[in-house]
Amino acid sequence: MKKITIYSDGACSGNPGPGGWGAILVCENPHAEKELSGAEPDTTNNRMEISAVLESLRRLKEPCDVTVVTDSRYVVDAFAKGWLANWLKNGWRTASKQPVKNEDLWRELLSAIKPHRVSWQWVRGHNEHPMNERADRLAVEAREKIASSARMR
Repeated sequence: MKKITIYSDGACSGNPGPGGWGAILVCENPHAEKELSGAEPDTTNNRMEISAVLESLRRLKEPCDVTVVTDSRYVVDAFAKGWLANWLKNGWRTASKQPVKNEDLWRELLSAIKPHRVSWQWVRGHNEHPMNERADRLAVEAREKIASSARMR
């Protein structure tokens, strides 16, 4: 089973506002890297954080042993603290009985991780972690590109 590390980040200007996501997929053996990014004109930071992971997993062509490295507590804690399991059990309601935000993306992410063995690692953002900083740059560039195209209309 191939070992893949996904470094991901999201960026938003305003929340909601124009947003971007960025990711770097690193294959361990043979060593290879692929940069990905995307953007939406009106979104939230959390949606971009989820999208970075989701779009990365969609690029994998076979079951892999995946480590997702992100500065998003929202993404990591949804798995590590069992939020997703509880949301599923409660019919996509939070502990306070409110609808789960970003349910559409969470459902897609749950489907995308099924063929893989996935572990989650949180890193502090903007703390000189080279790959996290690189993913952040990709997200910011994507956000700026979509924001500038919206301004030109």
